[in-house]
Amino acid sequence: MQSLFFLLVFFVGFLFIYQRQRKKSDSQYLVPLGTWSVTFLIVYLSIIEIQNHSFYIGVILAMLLLIYLNYKRDKTRLINGFLFNVWFVSFGIYLGFHFLQTRDVIVLGLLIILMIFVFGFALFGLISLIILLYWNSLIVLKREGRSLGNLLTLILALVLTVILIFNLFLVNKLPEYIVYLFSILPFSLTYFSFFFLNFLTISLIYQLNRPKLKQDFVIVLGAGLINGERVTPLLARRIDRALDFYHRQLQQTGHPIKIILSGGQGPDEKVSEAFAMKQYALAQGIPDTDLLLEDQSTSTETNMAFSKKIIESYSFTTPKVIFASNNYHIFRAGIFARQNQLRADGIGAKTALYYLPNAFLREFIAIIALHRKKHFIFLGLVTIFLLLMAILSFIILK
Repeated sequence: MQSLFFLLVFFVGFLFIYQRQRKKSDSQYLVPLGTWSVTFLIVYLSIIEIQNHSFYIGVILAMLLLIYLNYKRDKTRLINGFLFNVWFVSFGIYLGFHFLQTRDVIVLGLLIILMIFVFGFALFGLISLIILLYWNSLIVLKREGRSLGNLLTLILALVLTVILIFNLFLVNKLPEYIVYLFSILPFSLTYFSFFFLNFLTISLIYQLNRPKLKQDFVIVLGAGLINGERVTPLLARRIDRALDFYHRQLQQTGHPIKIILSGGQGPDEKVSEAFAMKQYALAQGIPDTDLLLEDQSTSTETNMAFSKKIIESYSFTTPKVIFASNNYHIFRAGIFARQNQLRADGIGAKTALYYLPNAFLREFIAIIALHRKKHFIFLGLVTIFLLLMAILSFIILK
């Protein structure tokens, strides 16, 4: 009876928040509904634990608080993704233990949801992943054209295919020293998969940024031009995301905000990206006085560095800054903002679903490249070890 009452309270609150968000011009469903769901769950589990004279929920909440504080201190660290994944596994174990003690219906429902998620992930095994990657690569190449950046999902699919064929048909037929040599590839893939999982987790969490409507500057990051003079659809979405925030802040608070259009002129471009972005913004009715051009940068890192100089030219004691880019790009952009001592969070523009796997892979490679020295040292040591094992195995066989 108690469980039914709490379920009723949950659904009434859920529907109330949903209806309120529908009435807003800038409807935001995920964060308010997610906040209500988590709050309800914590309160419910705490009540059940108190009734059973146990307080295991305290450990789970302490872990969650640690993750939150670490995230607030620096949102752009991969360790935050790792900590959240550890917490997620711990929470699943806690729910299982909780259900064994209480046989609670709501806890059972949560366990079923988690099991569906985990088993769904497991069923999405290597063969299914390879098929999906091949399918995705064909779509990307067809719609976006052939380039190294657009070949990433295809390259990954080919590597996984080689590993699958080796494990299924060759591993038991080759000498042990050959197996040692070949194991360098799957080990490296497993190593990077661990980091990719943490990267993907924190990247998705970073999407939940909801900056307050009291910003002084919004930086729009450049992304190439059509025929060297017009913004691409991808870049237009970045600008539109910034303009949406610009309009909402003015309408709801009246607080003025400057838009910094950041992007230099490439060797094959007729104008700078910043200039083309300004023409686009002017066509959307934005006053010229609210647009600032940063037309010297050639990368995301220099976008942040040169935009910071523009911000510092104004007499703000502690300017409030955000930046706009595509959703897959804002986490890495946030890293460069921090490296340039620019306290700014990102807001992401939507990207076509078919393009996201390729885009996230490219972002991940770029982040790995930022710390390539430590990764290469570790993998180099592992490679040396496997080579020694292969040599030892070869000598023994002889």
